[in-house]
Amino acid sequence: MKKIRVLFLCTANSARSQMAEAILRHLAGDHFEPYSAGLEIKGGVNPYTIKVLKEIGIDTTPLYAKPLTDFMGKVHFGYLITVCSQADKKCPSTFPGMGQRLHWGFEDPAAFDGSDEQKLEKFRQIRDEITAKIKTWLSELKIPVQS
Repeated sequence: MKKIRVLFLCTANSARSQMAEAILRHLAGDHFEPYSAGLEIKGGVNPYTIKVLKEIGIDTTPLYAKPLTDFMGKVHFGYLITVCSQADKKCPSTFPGMGQRLHWGFEDPAAFDGSDEQKLEKFRQIRDEITAKIKTWLSELKIPVQS
């Protein structure tokens, strides 16, 4: 069975899109080949992103920040899923190799201001929201969640 490629897109590719890529790989890697990218890469993967994914047993080794231009017109995606409103607004409405486009808006945990523990809690909240959304989507597609 050929896996469906999914591209999660956000502005910086440091938190939300990275979480979505890793969580989808963890929950349905037998069915999907997930990727993530950003419109304006400003650094690497946020350390809080790595921490909250590791807390739930997800391998973060394959994660690194990548620009959308690495994929545009080079890789066919069954789904392009924007995970922030900026990416949804700024991403070209279509480009070669893009299949169905979806928008799942999540708050940017990296923009949250607070203590280290408060920031970590915000990243956990967004991680859990992304996990719930992906599980709902998989259920709609009738794809079982891997344990």
